[in-house]
Amino acid sequence: MKAKTVLPAVAMTAVSMVLTLAVVVMWLGTAMPWPVALVVGLGIDGGWLATLAYERRLAAQGDHNTTVTAVGWSFGLLATTVLIAHALTAHHSVSAWLAVAWLPVAAKALWLVHGMWERTALTDKALGAIRGIQQEARDEAAVARARLRAEAATEETRLTAVTQAGARVARIQAQTSQALAKAWSTLESAREGEDSGRALTSVTGRVTPDVAPRWELPVWGPFEPVRALDSGPALSDAELDTLVDEIRYSQNPPLSYREMSVRFRAAGHSASEVRLRAAWKRVVA
Repeated sequence: MKAKTVLPAVAMTAVSMVLTLAVVVMWLGTAMPWPVALVVGLGIDGGWLATLAYERRLAAQGDHNTTVTAVGWSFGLLATTVLIAHALTAHHSVSAWLAVAWLPVAAKALWLVHGMWERTALTDKALGAIRGIQQEARDEAAVARARLRAEAATEETRLTAVTQAGARVARIQAQTSQALAKAWSTLESAREGEDSGRALTSVTGRVTPDVAPRWELPVWGPFEPVRALDSGPALSDAELDTLVDEIRYSQNPPLSYREMSVRFRAAGHSASEVRLRAAWKRVVA
């Protein structure tokens, strides 16, 4: 990298010095002896080269002198002025001379660029460390991007599954509501219908005599739990047989099992259906 910045500056400086010397000899050679003109040209180039060498020495030491820099730029501007003056007074190839008149200033600018590069140049070890840090940062950024993309895909899948499950639940609830509404409508029609009411009343009369049927639809809404009935002590088999026998023969002709069971429970007695039927069979036998 150093050669890429210093070689163009050296080449342009050499070309500028040669052009300056040639122009001074050609321009002043007509007004004074050419050896004198050669000395003037060499003086301009020598002063420029001396200040440039001093600047480079200071730069190598990590130092800088504004006066030396100003003198160096003065020699460069002087050489440019000489070239421009020769181009304007020349009788031929004016454009060509003007085209190369900027070379001294350009050479000075290239030395300035080379000095900036030297002040910011790093060793190969430092450059390798920087490349390693940059590569590590790129790797971490790539891993972070991949992790974010994976998390986003996972979240999208989860939301899709939750949405589909919610849609299925909503459809099932809608179907259940429709079925309940249809069943409710059927029950309401059965309760309100005159023929249905008579049929239900006749059936109820056989099951529960002397009880007026009351067919009401259940009501949706909050409810209060009913306190459980207090059950007395369990009856023994002998006590159960005695009660069944008394209830069965309380009328003439004797009551059927269904009638006896209704009166048994209406009297407040408690027994399972299995024990009650077994007592009935023992009494009848």
